[in-house]
Amino acid sequence: MDFNEIKNLLGSEAEGLLNHTCTGITKDLIHVPGPDFIERVMEHSDRTNLVLNNMIRLFNQRGRLAGTGYLSILPVDQGIEHSGSASFAVNPSYFDPENIIKLAIDGGCNGVASTLGVLGSISRRYARKIPFIVKINHNELLTKPELSDQTFFANVDQAWTMGAAAVGATIYFGSKESRRQIQEISESFRYAHELGLVCVLWCYLRNKEEFIKDGKDYHTANDLESQANHLGVTIEADIIKQKISTLNRGFLDLNFGKTDKLVYEKLATDHPIEWNRYQVANCYMGRVGLINSGGESGGNDLQDAVKAAVINKRSGGMGLILGRKAFKKSKPEGIKIMNAVQDVYLSKDITIA
Repeated sequence: MDFNEIKNLLGSEAEGLLNHTCTGITKDLIHVPGPDFIERVMEHSDRTNLVLNNMIRLFNQRGRLAGTGYLSILPVDQGIEHSGSASFAVNPSYFDPENIIKLAIDGGCNGVASTLGVLGSISRRYARKIPFIVKINHNELLTKPELSDQTFFANVDQAWTMGAAAVGATIYFGSKESRRQIQEISESFRYAHELGLVCVLWCYLRNKEEFIKDGKDYHTANDLESQANHLGVTIEADIIKQKISTLNRGFLDLNFGKTDKLVYEKLATDHPIEWNRYQVANCYMGRVGLINSGGESGGNDLQDAVKAAVINKRSGGMGLILGRKAFKKSKPEGIKIMNAVQDVYLSKDITIA
């Protein structure tokens, strides 16, 4: 997909997304992704050579974005988070983990993120062919009444033993259990770094009682998400995964926490790229890479995925992690969507805002 096709796909939003210039936090302040990102940014950190080697695997081993400094990752852990039936009934072949790996490879991804069971079942054959990100905690939905908590399903040693390049974890920031999760994942990431594994953190908000008010869902409020990112980099996540923001003023409208009016008046004004730039800023100005999620599957998945990629790239993000929009389609259609996202990062006409 070339630049004109991307522009046409964005339709009436093309002008505002492709020509916007960030004025809140300008591009000269951020550490932009690129082929030299590890040497320019990461090698100055306390990450060991073992961690940097696995980061090089993730960036450069394979995929259409290899060598660009951007990431395209296929995540398929929804069999736990959303149930196997809800995730795979539309394409039952994905109950077989090998087909998940083949989708990531054929779709030109840098890596694949999934559960211990999925990746472990075919690790001897594929772990050296495409970087694995083993998700070590999950929120299962078979418990009744439903809980909103992240529980360990795996440990760092198991990821290392199968030859994974990275571990992934979720913290439900804002939940009653978040303090425990922060402690658990901080310790797990410390140990993962000792073994040389890259650490990817899903920085999601979760508090159904307090984060929904007057019909508005503030789980994707920019100020709250950005603070979750800031907490995530504090425990030394190497890559932050976050949803695209859909609104702002969470701290103000929910009347809690601490913020500053400059966030809303200057730094993160009401534009999706300004909001995502503020997410990047809270990842130490891009010293830790921000990958945004592709979101759930719907009626305009190709357009929505390309839009998310444009927002991420132009804000200074590091890539997209897209799952349901791909594996809930036929394989050719899923690959088409993943390739379209990758084309955004490969386009020299789509630049940092």
